Amino acid sequence: MGAPAVILASSTHAEELGVAFARYQAEYDVRLVRDEIAAKQVALDLLADGTQVALFVFDTDQPTERLYKLVAGTRKIVPTARRLLVAHVSQFFESNQTYRHAVAAGKVDALLLMPQGPRDEEFHGAVGEMLNDWNATVGTPYVESVRVVSPERDPLTLSLLDYLDRVGIPAGLHHPDSDVAREVLARIPEDEGRWPVVESWKGWAGHCGSVRDLAVRLYGRPDEIDVDEVVDLVVVGAGPAGLAASVYASSEGLSTICLEAEAIGGQAGTSSMIRNYLGFPRGISGMRLASRARGQALRFGTRFYTGWPATALTAGSDGTPHVVHTDGGDVRARTVLVSTGVDYRRLGVDSIEALVGRGVNYGAAMAAARELAGEDVVVVGGGNSAGQAAVHAARFARTVTIVVRRPDLSATMSAYLVNEIEWNPRITVCGSSQVVDGGPDENGSLAWLELEDVRTGARERRDARGLFLLLGAAPECGWLPPELVRDQNGFVLTGRDVPRELWVGDVPPADLATTVPGVFAAGDIRSTSMKRVAAATGEGASVVSLVHAWLELGTSHGPARTI
Repeated sequence: MGAPAVILASSTHAEELGVAFARYQAEYDVRLVRDEIAAKQVALDLLADGTQVALFVFDTDQPTERLYKLVAGTRKIVPTARRLLVAHVSQFFESNQTYRHAVAAGKVDALLLMPQGPRDEEFHGAVGEMLNDWNATVGTPYVESVRVVSPERDPLTLSLLDYLDRVGIPAGLHHPDSDVAREVLARIPEDEGRWPVVESWKGWAGHCGSVRDLAVRLYGRPDEIDVDEVVDLVVVGAGPAGLAASVYASSEGLSTICLEAEAIGGQAGTSSMIRNYLGFPRGISGMRLASRARGQALRFGTRFYTGWPATALTAGSDGTPHVVHTDGGDVRARTVLVSTGVDYRRLGVDSIEALVGRGVNYGAAMAAARELAGEDVVVVGGGNSAGQAAVHAARFARTVTIVVRRPDLSATMSAYLVNEIEWNPRITVCGSSQVVDGGPDENGSLAWLELEDVRTGARERRDARGLFLLLGAAPECGWLPPELVRDQNGFVLTGRDVPRELWVGDVPPADLATTVPGVFAAGDIRSTSMKRVAAATGEGASVVSLVHAWLELGTSHGPARTI
């Protein structure tokens, strides 16, 4: 397979575009064409040779109808490629007005001003972001930081690949008969005999029996912490709230440890593209957002331990610290932030549950979406996570059906996603419906689903090779002690939501403080919180001032700290 291709289409500014994209020729196969027919033919020729197309760049120097036809035609040929409109400075204002809706609807990924000279790094930064996103979600890794060897794409193998996707580690899957696999297998004991085998850039190779096993090998164990150490803050859960708290706490000199049960980023980390997060006009994937936040926190001194869910919390009193327990060790801290977020509710259909990992997935499952190229896929859920999963799956699947119990998506999904879904010809919305049954093929993988109209009870069976279930929030707080009060749905109560009889001196706790002194909650786990990435990030950052205030009091967790 050759280098991935970038196809430039311009009838009047070909020379300027050629100069602008000359810097990419060392690593991409840059092709310059002048019309719609040539663009499609070049794409077809490249695909026939086994070359992937990463990016189309369309000049707005042609009639609108013809340009839209070019965009739609290339999307049909290469749905996984990114699409960029560029406008010459003489046409930029008019093009911006004309094609703004196309960008908002997701027909193209961005509209940029064509470079007017060398070193237009704003332009190339945007191009780099699109190529980065393509390489992370579609492209075959050139350098594999982790190699996975397995004779089949079984549920465990796919879960390991999905985890590596979520933490942003480039990985490759190899059959045991391949040259790469033989090289890996030569470095493990002959009696290992279990699949999958994983080799890391860190130098170890061997069987991985779970995602947690892989996470521990990559990131270590909590019992590596000095047992006599008491940290200022332990953050439980590395979603947007936990990451924000980690960045701000450690940047202000607080010793901070962050525990994460699965992958850094939480549910937000599974989002293929978040387009309404402040400061990212062209959007950012949840994985990249989480990776950047983790890098910031690491720079300031936060220590992360991934693959270790909290199993219990022993609240401190009379000068003793809080203790967060995990299977791999305990962490002692003056303050605790509960930011474990939520999990997806189960569908509760036995025939569907039996197929989890074999076509049925809870969450977006980025790796699984790529495995469904050319197949029919169903996404259940009406929130933004479901919309993002459907848009991502539509890059690979033949058809995507969103199943939702409400009549439509308008009440539960952001308007920008609703618009993008309405335009995408591969996605349809099946309102007032639910999944009630499903079954496997001869190989034990999902083959069909049965949908029921919630108004009439009428049922319809349809083919489906993939099912993604994003059914709403179920709180992850069974590990918390009973004195930390929760609402009727299991979410943690904070601030004025705490029952009045539990206020001290008729004064409510601080906004993010729980009923256990020195323990705070932020993000989706908190009752009445807004279930959005930006809101969780704000709460995580805001809690640090409360941590400071608690440490300065020094009431029940050791001497006061001076920062």
